[in-house]
Amino acid sequence: MTSTVKSTWSSTRQRGAAAVALAVAATLVAGCGSSSDDTADNPLAEGTSDGKTVVVGSNNFPESILLADIYGEALKAKGIEVEYKPNIGSRETTYGLMKNGTVTVLPEYNGSLLAYLAPDTEQKSTESVNAAVKAKLDSKLTLLESAPAEDKDSVSLNAETAKKYNLTAQSTLADLKDIAPELVIGGSPEFQTRHQGLIGLEKEYGLKFKSFKALDAGGPLTQAALTKNTVQAADIFTTDPTITKEKFVVLKDPKNLFGFANVTPLVYKDGLPQEGIDALNAVSAKLDTKTLLDLDTQVQLENKDPLDVAKAWLASVGLN
Repeated sequence: MTSTVKSTWSSTRQRGAAAVALAVAATLVAGCGSSSDDTADNPLAEGTSDGKTVVVGSNNFPESILLADIYGEALKAKGIEVEYKPNIGSRETTYGLMKNGTVTVLPEYNGSLLAYLAPDTEQKSTESVNAAVKAKLDSKLTLLESAPAEDKDSVSLNAETAKKYNLTAQSTLADLKDIAPELVIGGSPEFQTRHQGLIGLEKEYGLKFKSFKALDAGGPLTQAALTKNTVQAADIFTTDPTITKEKFVVLKDPKNLFGFANVTPLVYKDGLPQEGIDALNAVSAKLDTKTLLDLDTQVQLENKDPLDVAKAWLASVGLN
């Protein structure tokens, strides 16, 4: 998913593909602009913080943008000055900006971050994952409390492929071992080189696909390719509303390759006051997976501005 909004999305198909893609892109750009008018055009610009401004960044997919808006508005509710840097890119980029203090707060996924920092570390629980992440983080960074909400990577099949091979929501990745050589799998370029990607799929499940198609991080390109059968399998995020809409089949991951993926604020220690820490921990306490899926649906399928969705949810749980 990354901050252009889990990329920009909607499953674009057939004749309306171009129109839908343009409409979604326009909506997302509008949403990003509303949350950070001063830096949206250049998310990699040097921060203009005076030491008191908290810079809230996001990766380039819709859910990350939405979460950044939730964090930012929760901080504003405590009187903290906030600047937004949405749509930055993948973790490979954002982590560096966190280390040098260009970004103060970033929505992260604890297990995914651990897989990036220490790919061979076993993930047994949210608590152990967080402890392991903190041990590997740059000394200037820390994690705050994790939300119950999770959004994991998954290998999902389109309905046509699932039907062809008699696979259902109860099927596992192991069931693909004999089938994978016939399938094209799609995902972000990083998915090809990450342990929580093709490397781990081969190591843990023995999966060797026919080929890999570089698309985006669970966004419109991936969704459209899977819907149109350009790829038969793809990395789709588990809170993606298009799973239900397009009847994608998410395969179970019994070996827990994709680990834990609790939504967790990553923070540059010196940049966030205690009232900001308390505000973000309060957000985490209220955010579960069902809620996150509902908020994602509003943004990604109903084309609502993520900033408006963030404000409405914070108000509904008394954090405004």
